[in-house]
Amino acid sequence: MLEIFIIAFCLYFIFNTYTSFMQIGYIKDAKILKPIILDSSKYLEAADYAIEKEKLAICSSFYDFILFILWIGFGLSFLDSLVQIDSFWIKAVVFVDLFIIINWVLTLPFELYSTFKLNKKYGFSNMTPALFIKDTIKTGILFLVFGSAVIAAISFIISSFSTWWIWGFVFIFAVIILINMLYPVIRDKMFDKFEKLKDKVLEEKIENLLNEVGFKSSGVFSVDASKRDNRLNAYFGGLGATKRVVLFDTLVEKLTHNELLAVLGHELGHFKNGDILKNIGIMGVVMFVFFAIFGNLPDELFLGLSLNNEPYAIIAVFMIFSPILSFFLMPLISMISRHNEYAADEFGSNLSTKEDLVSALLKLANENKSFPLSHPLYIFFYYSHPPLVERFKELGYDVNNLDLNKFNNKEFDYVR
Repeated sequence: MLEIFIIAFCLYFIFNTYTSFMQIGYIKDAKILKPIILDSSKYLEAADYAIEKEKLAICSSFYDFILFILWIGFGLSFLDSLVQIDSFWIKAVVFVDLFIIINWVLTLPFELYSTFKLNKKYGFSNMTPALFIKDTIKTGILFLVFGSAVIAAISFIISSFSTWWIWGFVFIFAVIILINMLYPVIRDKMFDKFEKLKDKVLEEKIENLLNEVGFKSSGVFSVDASKRDNRLNAYFGGLGATKRVVLFDTLVEKLTHNELLAVLGHELGHFKNGDILKNIGIMGVVMFVFFAIFGNLPDELFLGLSLNNEPYAIIAVFMIFSPILSFFLMPLISMISRHNEYAADEFGSNLSTKEDLVSALLKLANENKSFPLSHPLYIFFYYSHPPLVERFKELGYDVNNLDLNKFNNKEFDYVR
């Protein structure tokens, strides 16, 4: 059984590396073509950024593969020899916490390079060392308090029930729902500054849009995302009473009212089409499959790792091998997601206009330096959103005949 997991991880590593090299070659060829969607300078810059990201991904994949070999070769058994604790749940908490912390420390150089080198080079990151340290400390506290509590609880379930994987699935699924409910509150209290929109005209337009669709929320907020990153984004956060509309301050600054409403109309399309519930359902099915597999692993697998078939080992093995299963399910999940995005585009364009949505997507692509072309196989496996070329085609716009000046210089019938 262990051999099957190792072979699967090797295939996962090889395929990830191959697709990254393939994507780099594709972008290099596309880079010399006539620019589409982006203006000429942004087109070249976006291509360079995409290539550098893939090069970093290749290095990261090699590094992760080495860590994988080290962990299954002797790392897990060595850590087990250090954590000599009789209590099963305390041992699980200490063992898994150390496993996660060690992995985080070992992969920290890639995070630092991406944040302070790559993303600063292309004008995205505004992160300072002080803010990075502050965020890391807060995240660490949350992990040690709540993460350890979850590990202790799942350890208790594993030790108490013969069919623990069923109850473990129910518990973790409930935890994920709770996290989604509390996420905007935690972000507000510990990381970001949420404020009511200062533009009352825009706020009124958004409230009217929400009422038109029947979306009830706790309010419309602007978040100071620019203190960390200059990219544009918006999202509907929370569940139930914690639902809220969150606009990055960068988005409010760069987009016109009509464009903002078009973006929110797209997001409301996900709500109206039931995509949130669909995603929760898909996540539940995937998690159930994971728990069914890892809840019925033979003792031989743990013996092969020089571990005991106990809660600490089950959780560690789950964390090491679950990315493999996620990878093989990724094409199906991505395909469903892309289908939902097309439907949300159609809904959003009907709420506003197709021109406003296209204009907003153009600005998002240019500001976020999103290269518009990718290899079809790369899209099939990794893209949760359809390429802009295809999205524009569905909206009735041919990117080869798209007049960027028309959108950049468009006049609007309201005052910002």
